[in-house]
Amino acid sequence: MITRPHPPAASPSPGVIVSSRILIATREELFATIRDPARLAQWWGPKGFTNTFKVFDFRPGGAWRFTLHGPDGSAHEMEQQFAEIVPPERIVVRHFQPGHDFTLTMSLAARNDGTELTWEMRFADPAEAERVRAFVVPANEQNFDRLAAHLSASRPVVR
Repeated sequence: MITRPHPPAASPSPGVIVSSRILIATREELFATIRDPARLAQWWGPKGFTNTFKVFDFRPGGAWRFTLHGPDGSAHEMEQQFAEIVPPERIVVRHFQPGHDFTLTMSLAARNDGTELTWEMRFADPAEAERVRAFVVPANEQNFDRLAAHLSASRPVVR
């Protein structure tokens, strides 16, 4: 088994969406898949999406700009900024998009069977969180699926 999904967590407050998954990897291994733009581009986004990273300055205050390409040919320009980085336990990213601003906190907690990755998306406008919740919750699960597959594929084969 590569991952163990959690049931969707109840939001701690209005305007917050929380997704979590235990992945079979150490915190350091998981953190490495986020800090390395070449690896991150391989799994970031829901199923069928690809990325073109333009700027990836992985430091507090650093910019992260990219295009998220949808399977339908759509292109979504993303502008984000790393607000906080605490290896290997937390990464905080500010997402800037008019009417769709949020802060994503990625927390990595060691567990007996791997690392629990929790994404807490805290929206500036709680009504926007409710508007996108039906898309975001399954999209986050697809993102975790892609990350689990990436981790599995990057493991050396033991013979």
